Amino acid sequence: MKRYAMHELERWQNDPHRKPLIIRGARQVGKTWLMKEFGKLAFKSTAYINFDNNERMRLLFEGDFDIPRLIAALQIECGCQIERGNTLILFDEVQEVPRALASLKYFYENAPEYAIVAAGSLLGVAMHHGSSFPVGKVAFLDLHPMSFTEFLDATGNKSLSELLKKQDWSLITPFKSKYIDLLRNYYFIGGMPEAVQSFIEEHDYLKVSEIQSRLLDAYEQDFSKHAPPEIVPRIRMLWNSIPAQLAKENRKFIYGMLREGSRAKDFELALQWLIDCGLVYQVNRITKPAMPIDAYRDNAFKLFMLDVGLLAAKSGLDIKSLLDGSRIFTEFKGSLTEQYVQQQLRAESGINPLYWSAELGSAEIDFVFQSGMNIIPVEVKAEENLQAKSLKAYCAKFSPKVAIRASMSDYRKESWLTNLPLYAISQIKQECE
Repeated sequence: MKRYAMHELERWQNDPHRKPLIIRGARQVGKTWLMKEFGKLAFKSTAYINFDNNERMRLLFEGDFDIPRLIAALQIECGCQIERGNTLILFDEVQEVPRALASLKYFYENAPEYAIVAAGSLLGVAMHHGSSFPVGKVAFLDLHPMSFTEFLDATGNKSLSELLKKQDWSLITPFKSKYIDLLRNYYFIGGMPEAVQSFIEEHDYLKVSEIQSRLLDAYEQDFSKHAPPEIVPRIRMLWNSIPAQLAKENRKFIYGMLREGSRAKDFELALQWLIDCGLVYQVNRITKPAMPIDAYRDNAFKLFMLDVGLLAAKSGLDIKSLLDGSRIFTEFKGSLTEQYVQQQLRAESGINPLYWSAELGSAEIDFVFQSGMNIIPVEVKAEENLQAKSLKAYCAKFSPKVAIRASMSDYRKESWLTNLPLYAISQIKQECE
């Protein structure tokens, strides 16, 4: 399977001021595969070191950060010769040995000729709790589940993803039924590589569901294995509440749904742990669409899962919904559609969205983000619903240069808004230019 992040790795490789690279992302989003595949394609050799339950490496990095000493030991560990410039050194599950993470600073300062990529499922936790993290001495790449266009490529529909990139709507629209059918599949399967690969090989939705259940179980086991024991029950309460929180008309996260009398401070550590692991995304509210947009965020937020397929599985989506027209798009009051859009904004466009609501709650815009000197509102509709009352109210009040409605309707550009089909949300940045 092709991952678009490979292009980011190629740019990193060719950067004359290259720093060691850290790939961040939740467990099972494909970090290890991506690193190894990049090593095969772009380097003469690869030195792969896994730090999980690796006592030898823990002892090695307890010593000093003398680079020749470390390289000599790493060669023994991986059983290969490490050549400057020709070998890609891979540190996997590097958070298990914090001093290995700290060593990246010394590789950058004293031996930048070595190409090093590190990854780990709980790197966000390590970054927040490790005082030796090499701040300013490393570069980052965030890896998400496969986007919808990556899903198109992987399932043999590359011509459809290429058509989207060309933005030739007169050609795209005649194929909309095909796009919608594939989008229906993506809502159910999601972008976790193992689930996608299984679907490609066997076209068995039950097997996809089994994989998703196994992934959800593995995440829950991580809570007990890696989180501080005192916050594990609260992590579970937060995690398990997400489908119900998103299925409300107003998707704002309500602590009182966890248990009566709950307050934010009771759950802040548990929430931060889930965010650091990449399992959830917090989308905060802004009170005013002005720049810089982050200065206007407040404490209200929505909480999304990392993947639409996992949300569908955790919500107990019936496989029969795949056969029933637009039902999958509107299930759970359209929460899968909002999950899908925020996921694509991150994975396709590198956008970390916020949302806006009026002070009295009379109007709400599902997502807003800053693009250059503009604040872009995005209203999400799960059907061919052409009403956009909140978006009209927002535009009347703030007069944005560009306003987007994402829906099942065809592409249409009007004076005050652009209707972007949900299957073409990957093109949102181009529409904002």
